[in-house]
Amino acid sequence: MEQPRSYRHWIKDGDLVSFHVMVKETDLYLRAQRSLKEEALKAILEYRISLEEYIERHPNFLTALEPLPVAEDAPQMVRGMAEAAQGAGVGPMAAVAGAIAEGVGRKLMALSPEVIVENGGDIFLNILSRRTVGVYAGDSPFTGEIALEIEPEETPLGICTSSGTVGPSLSLGRADAVIVLSPSAALADAAATAIGNLVKEAGDIPKGIAFAQGIAGLRGVVIIKEDKIGVWGQVKLSTPVEGEG
Repeated sequence: MEQPRSYRHWIKDGDLVSFHVMVKETDLYLRAQRSLKEEALKAILEYRISLEEYIERHPNFLTALEPLPVAEDAPQMVRGMAEAAQGAGVGPMAAVAGAIAEGVGRKLMALSPEVIVENGGDIFLNILSRRTVGVYAGDSPFTGEIALEIEPEETPLGICTSSGTVGPSLSLGRADAVIVLSPSAALADAAATAIGNLVKEAGDIPKGIAFAQGIAGLRGVVIIKEDKIGVWGQVKLSTPVEGEG
């Protein structure tokens, strides 16, 4: 059963306009300097159609659980997903949510220099002022108690989360949350899945951190299992600030 995305209501800042766009499985919550709903819908359809048409020609792209080479006719987003999957050692669809969030976000940046796109816990953002991103880790006591502090100069940035205890996404592990930061949201998404697959209990957190350190292109990682947390890289944790997203 799909988990209700109640965490979206935690955002209370008033300087950006929020809007929601949904196409089939793609469910985006967006924030920008003005409503860009029509433009976001157009971008989603563009990326989804190109992906669906590629999968029709190459159905193994949808089901592969390991990296997969792509055909010469692969569109740009498919190539990016495959490259991210290769870097993390997972199937290419592990990168799809991050890839779509980033693709849509980059198109909207031409119309709004500040944009945040959230796709089922996977975020792409480009910001002009400091923002805090709240951490949702299911029943862990860290849920709602810690946040990531992001500076404008760190963006554009992907912040992607994988969980073995929350939501419908496939994970072979039992981490409450694996959060990965990378300039590539597709890579952050794929890496979060790969790291999450390794964490079945709190004692696996160091193994997950060590694995993350071997993936080129990551900026930082947070791993949460119950009341234990591991942090590596360029990650600044804070408490959630009311009035910031």
